[in-house]
Amino acid sequence: MAETPIGTALHARWDEIELEQLNPLIARHFVVGEQVMLARILLKKGALVPRHSHVNEQITWVQAGALQFDLGGRTVVVRAGEVLCIPPNLPHEALALEDTVDIDVFTPPRADWINKSDAYLRGGR
Repeated sequence: MAETPIGTALHARWDEIELEQLNPLIARHFVVGEQVMLARILLKKGALVPRHSHVNEQITWVQAGALQFDLGGRTVVVRAGEVLCIPPNLPHEALALEDTVDIDVFTPPRADWINKSDAYLRGGR
């Protein structure tokens, strides 16, 4: 994780930011600003992000691969080059249909990711 001190700019390369292995199929790293978080998530085929919700608005951009989302009973497949906007408090889960590189933007930043209390991701599949 890289955090931006208040009133300063951060310039970093993804390969310089610690890659956190959450479970055997999911790893991530992220940068945190004052009001926004940008995360790069690496999911192996078959990785499941279990159903959860959060107060944060989320924009997901799949750079490579494909994720199948269940959005409160609606199924959407997001492929490389596509974007999905998830409103706050909408229960959702995602399944990696193939090895996937995903960029997520959250506002406000995910406190549970910062303080590592995101047990729903650490159990993995």
